Amino acid sequence: MNKPQVPDFLKNIRVVLTRTSHPGNIGSAARAMKTMGLTRLYLVEPKVFPSPEADTLASGAVDVLEQATVVATLAEALSGVTVACALTSRRRELTTPLAVPREATPELVARAQAGEQVALVFGNETFGLSIGEVEQCNRLVTIAGNPDYFSLNLAMAVQVMCYELFSHSGFEMDYLKPAGEPATLDEVEGLCGHLAQAMDDIGYFRRRNSERLMRRMRTLFGRAALERDEIDILRGFCKQIERVAAEHGKIERS
Repeated sequence: MNKPQVPDFLKNIRVVLTRTSHPGNIGSAARAMKTMGLTRLYLVEPKVFPSPEADTLASGAVDVLEQATVVATLAEALSGVTVACALTSRRRELTTPLAVPREATPELVARAQAGEQVALVFGNETFGLSIGEVEQCNRLVTIAGNPDYFSLNLAMAVQVMCYELFSHSGFEMDYLKPAGEPATLDEVEGLCGHLAQAMDDIGYFRRRNSERLMRRMRTLFGRAALERDEIDILRGFCKQIERVAAEHGKIERS
């Protein structure tokens, strides 16, 4: 099965990093974005950018850095945006409801699918978002964690949000499943007959009810939804049982 395309509406979602201190965090955030299909990165007053350190930590996502938009203010980064989520972990004197990523992302996905521009806004690594920056956003999101040790770095927080968005995108993962051809009922019955013969050859039925046992085996194989290559494996196993039994003189072969 061919790999599906990353949903096009993800291009309507931008990640905004404000006043980032360490260029390595920008690179790590770009990598986190690209793994989840997001490519639009906005940088508000980064302390150092571009940077070889950012390129190194971006790994295969240097293209996200090369296409990043660098601006002087958060207002510029939010130009054209209808929904801006401020990522914060601090209590604030704000009336905007606070949501966790799983609660917030369905709306963000729906808005992006409708063609609206959506932004995820992350603050400085040390101080987070300022109250002024938060007030420029119309959604508040916090990533829940251990209250005794909550220490996500910037790239981790970006990864969590991007993952939640991607998980709500309806992206099909069937292409990762190995292709297999279901076994027919005739093939399963052939396996059961072969297995019964092999079990009889080694004396397995001497103290057991063969009919009852084979009924259980048929039920087992029916529940397992065997594929043709699995039938071949099991029948090869039965052949080996018969071969070894014959070599030890437990059955006669013509």
